[in-house]
Amino acid sequence: MKFKKGDQVLITGGKDKGRKGEIIRILPKAMKVVVRGINLYTRHVKPSAGKSGEKKVIERPLLLAKIAIINEKGQADRIGYQINKDGSKTRIYKKTGTVIKAHEQIKK
Repeated sequence: MKFKKGDQVLITGGKDKGRKGEIIRILPKAMKVVVRGINLYTRHVKPSAGKSGEKKVIERPLLLAKIAIINEKGQADRIGYQINKDGSKTRIYKKTGTVIKAHEQIKK
């Protein structure tokens, strides 16, 4: 999977299309990611064992096809790989060709 925890992404489809967020969890077998504050749903929890019932707002996973990484210019981009001389792989932005630093924080 090309996406990593902490990547800043743009939502390209669904009810939150156009919003930006940070990946907080990755589900590689399902090919999905959970983005902070995106794809929110309400779960009603029944009262039990002396606790009162409540409504919990949870983030549901998104398919990889509905997200795009945000490059250093603030644009939606794709991820590619570059093989270094020592044989290691680094992630790069396809549009600009620059290396993606680990957990790069893009200013909004």
